[in-house]
Amino acid sequence: MRETEGEGTGLTSEATPSLDLVFNLLSNSRRRYALYYLNDQPDGVATIETLVENVIALEEATDVDGETTANTRTTTGQEEGGSTDRQTNVRTELQHVHLPKLEDAGLLEHDRRSGTVRYWSQPSVEEWLEHAYHKETA
Repeated sequence: MRETEGEGTGLTSEATPSLDLVFNLLSNSRRRYALYYLNDQPDGVATIETLVENVIALEEATDVDGETTANTRTTTGQEEGGSTDRQTNVRTELQHVHLPKLEDAGLLEHDRRSGTVRYWSQPSVEEWLEHAYHKETA
């Protein structure tokens, strides 16, 4: 488990994460969507490409009257490359922002060489994650 400068933010099996940490981790829609998908996998493992596809699908599913509830979504025009641009944007943001933050918190392991992510179950986070999922997808 990696730690950031200063006080460590990682979760350990002996410690229950603070509500501040849990809510901070769940405050971003792309992090939540990635966790929704990983939590739903029997072995907790997914490729980056599968994760990107599922985050985009959840962003599209949360569209309401042409606006999205995804707080980091970028709009792409109707141009031919829009879908690829969006995939690149989501992949880059996951790999450089959200997965490192979740890894620092001890929730997952990101293997950059194989392009896979392994989710580590954390019951106190999953409780709030499931609540958020039901509120967001109802």
